[in-house]
Amino acid sequence: MSTPPGEQPRAAATKYVLITGGVVSGLGKGVTASSVGVVLKACGLRVTCIKIDPYLNTDAGTMSPFEHGEVFVLDDGGEVDLDLGNYERFIDVTLTRDNNITTGKIYQSVIEKERKGDYLGKTVQVVPHVTDEIKQWIQSVSSVPVDGQTRPADVCVIELGGTVGDIESMPFIEALRQLSFSLGKENFCLIHVSLVPVLGVVGEQKTKPTQHSVRELRALGLTPDLLACRSAQPLIGSVKEKLSQFCHVPVENILNIHDVPNLWHVPLILRNQKAHEAIIKQLNLAGSAGPPELRDWTEMAESYDNLKNSVKIALVGKYTNLTDSYLSVVKALLHASVACSLKPSIQWIAASDLEDATAINAPDAHAKAWETLKGSACILIPGGFGDRGISGMILAAKYARENKVPYLGICLGMQISVIEISRHVLGLEDADSEEFNKDVPNRVVMYMPEVSKTHMGNTMRLGCRRTFFRKPDCLTSKLYGSPPHVDERHRHRYEVNPYFVPMLENAGLHFVGCDESGNRMEIVELQDHPFYLGVQFHPEFKSRPRRPSPPFTGLIMAATKQLGAISNHSNGYIGASE
Repeated sequence: MSTPPGEQPRAAATKYVLITGGVVSGLGKGVTASSVGVVLKACGLRVTCIKIDPYLNTDAGTMSPFEHGEVFVLDDGGEVDLDLGNYERFIDVTLTRDNNITTGKIYQSVIEKERKGDYLGKTVQVVPHVTDEIKQWIQSVSSVPVDGQTRPADVCVIELGGTVGDIESMPFIEALRQLSFSLGKENFCLIHVSLVPVLGVVGEQKTKPTQHSVRELRALGLTPDLLACRSAQPLIGSVKEKLSQFCHVPVENILNIHDVPNLWHVPLILRNQKAHEAIIKQLNLAGSAGPPELRDWTEMAESYDNLKNSVKIALVGKYTNLTDSYLSVVKALLHASVACSLKPSIQWIAASDLEDATAINAPDAHAKAWETLKGSACILIPGGFGDRGISGMILAAKYARENKVPYLGICLGMQISVIEISRHVLGLEDADSEEFNKDVPNRVVMYMPEVSKTHMGNTMRLGCRRTFFRKPDCLTSKLYGSPPHVDERHRHRYEVNPYFVPMLENAGLHFVGCDESGNRMEIVELQDHPFYLGVQFHPEFKSRPRRPSPPFTGLIMAATKQLGAISNHSNGYIGASE
């Protein structure tokens, strides 16, 4: 039913906060969007999130970690942008694959509709067909609850990836302009994140980049209601006044997200600058929202700043040149360390630097890598694909096993431990994974029979799957609080070959967790070792600041001789099933 002429549009069920970025990429739009969600949720509002990625890929699954950082996996198996991990960790919600919109998904949907004849012979164009599809997707996804309740969210925070002016984001800008107009100002709030750099020896904060960015945004039909200015130091008053004058944004709506000791301070910065009041006023939500309750969040942020001791964690991987490749692992280590009253000191080690060939070609890098490994309190090998650095990972796992150093292997890291013990304990010198060598007879890690060998995207074993404990009294079960099973997220196409399981167990590598069939091994523990754990799933994806992942917590506790206090860290973990 259309709105009669002259009347205001009816209030939407869900209101929208759009986060855009200007000047340069990498300003922290994802953290800003997450922090806005935290503050609004603290005001008593129910929040959901959408991330728009303008690339043509249908999802992040086939993208190299060097290209786009970590691929974050959701409960429903969606392979999505890492910012959705930020949303889940900050706001404590469970999102779906549809909360990540890409150009590829939109065009795929439009083309499917065209092939079915849904457009009734019309010429299919960017406007209106692509823009209509974007608007319909946003409004459909925003109505799906993500917090376990049944009612739609009060506010949907939308983050538009890239920077204003990127050619690939133009259809999304136009769709969002149309959505803003059709919903009305009281249902749509735009926050523009921009950079205020300091140039020259005088240290003057420059506003011109933000002025140009806002001008370009306004030329495209969108006017910011708030500015979120990124800077190294707090903005001085005259800079805010200048921005207000040239960007047509009230001074009180100019937020300053300056550098902070840790990212947990960002929601507190927004609260202190009364960002919630500006957003609530813009969205006409005063009757539904109260003052933000952030005492627990404040305690968490400040307690981290006050921590004095740290724990050295050797992270042996193949994507260590871009730490965003392991963002969820880093966050899970942070959550677990803070739970143990420690700061994580991650020692990044390129797995290839540990290999014998590097000792010949780059002896200094080889020596430094081994010195770092031996100086760490524990060792972690995360997931990954491809054969680069595998020999170095095997050497790291061997060192951890032989020297009783606490070890956690995730996905590939678990398979590495199986290969290492097969070679050096069982004496199967050619033991390998089918991923790296298809011709050896002792393929202790094999391709999963149900997985496609011809297509890469969305063909792995993905999403939340149930793992049953074969041995209820095992250490991993105790870390989780002794449930009969746990639900964790997966992303793999290889598994331990069941044929070798009895031999490996006789060698002391106990398979304490499996899937519902009983044949697919999920968790391994090494006998007569203080902490040697491998998991086929990715526990880092469900770690939260106040509910750290049990395998990560166990690793930190073992590294600091605290394993006797397991029960103190296992209550209420979200992965454990009732």
